Amino acid sequence: MRSGLVLTGLSLAILLSQLGTNIINVALPTLVKDLGVEFSSVQWVVVSYLLVVTALIVGVGRFGDQLGKKRLYLWGLVIFMAASVLCALSSNLPLLIAGRAGQGLGGAIVMALSFAFVGEIFPKERTGFAMGVLSTMVSFGIALGPSLGSLALAAFGWQAVFWVNLPFGLLAFLLIGRYLPNAVDAPKHSVPATRFDWLGTILLALTLGAYSLAMTFSGKQGFSSPLVLQLGLGGLVGLVLFLAVQVKARAPLLKLSMFRNALLSLSMVMSVLVYAVMMATLVLGPFFLSKALGLDTRMVGLVMTVGPLAAAVMGVPAGTVADRIGAKLAMVIGLALFTVGAFVMSWVSLTGGVATYIVAILFVSVGLAFFQTPNNTAVMADARPEQRGLVSGLLALARNLGLITGASLMGALFASVAGDAATATPDTVTEGMRFAFRIAAGMAAAAFLLSLTTLRARRRHA
Repeated sequence: MRSGLVLTGLSLAILLSQLGTNIINVALPTLVKDLGVEFSSVQWVVVSYLLVVTALIVGVGRFGDQLGKKRLYLWGLVIFMAASVLCALSSNLPLLIAGRAGQGLGGAIVMALSFAFVGEIFPKERTGFAMGVLSTMVSFGIALGPSLGSLALAAFGWQAVFWVNLPFGLLAFLLIGRYLPNAVDAPKHSVPATRFDWLGTILLALTLGAYSLAMTFSGKQGFSSPLVLQLGLGGLVGLVLFLAVQVKARAPLLKLSMFRNALLSLSMVMSVLVYAVMMATLVLGPFFLSKALGLDTRMVGLVMTVGPLAAAVMGVPAGTVADRIGAKLAMVIGLALFTVGAFVMSWVSLTGGVATYIVAILFVSVGLAFFQTPNNTAVMADARPEQRGLVSGLLALARNLGLITGASLMGALFASVAGDAATATPDTVTEGMRFAFRIAAGMAAAAFLLSLTTLRARRRHA
């Protein structure tokens, strides 16, 4: 009973953080009108959240390991709710962007630590199930965001998009505060705050921020833009400085020896590849469905919900399967399905219509569920208790880097064939879609091959 209430609280918190990612998107045209700003400026309402989450997610995961995960998690929920109030009360764009950045800080804490609690409060035979529930909420948040945002916007205005966070957040806070054992707030190996690697945290945040901005601007200006190249160079310099600091730090943010763990390293690479491909379906799918197949906005929204809903429905079964046959084998099966879906997506056509697209997205989404849940289960089960927050943060970082990279890279590949999406013909849009997903299918196949190496490793150790 107690663990079920904790899982409910964690699920609500995960849902909250995922709604923060995409619920505001539907309100951007309204914000342009109400705040009297250009669309290029209002996009920072979306970018600021993703930027802060990506930059801070590893640091807050480590901070939770060293100073106590429950306390930091509750503060994350409070920060998210307070920032939501600030957003709802904002009368100008700078204040709204600042509020979204505050939501990003709260969201980073929730994303970094949620999966870390599973290994602390659930027995091993129930870990896959619990991971499945949380993974389901990630997909459910992606699916629910646009529809919930549209309802709130139509009924009460754009401010309601932020007010809707408060009941979710308050209930999550009460459940976790009351039922999550206080024992998880006491690190197994306590480290004084003065030993926390603040310099490494700042350098990593700046590095990830520079990379995220480079990817964001590349989608509009191209990868050869001077600004994109400067940000890329800044990210590279930041990475070198970060690694140098980690080698010499007494209590480093990241012990580089962690990456000798093949499971963790391969998992992060696979996650980046998988979520880059998944992002391609979210970014390119609407263009293909509307511009090539001629579906209206309502039908595009309906078809686009098929994928996230399928992933949400399969999240818990995937966790149950992982408990029974082993997380690594379940992950291999998931990536095989995912790769098939990406290849089918590269064969979409005007004659195949919506049916081919739906078949492809179902393979992709079910495959994602069978990868995501077992992957999280295997990596978190392998993590030492004093590193679970950090490892959970690294998994979330890999997911975010994949989403950011996928949005830019796949968009650029699509545009290289289709040209300007506003003036492209159905044939050129289809060709752009097919070309981008041929590359995406190759990335999915690479992830599948990497997963086979983890399976062989299991057999050698068996």
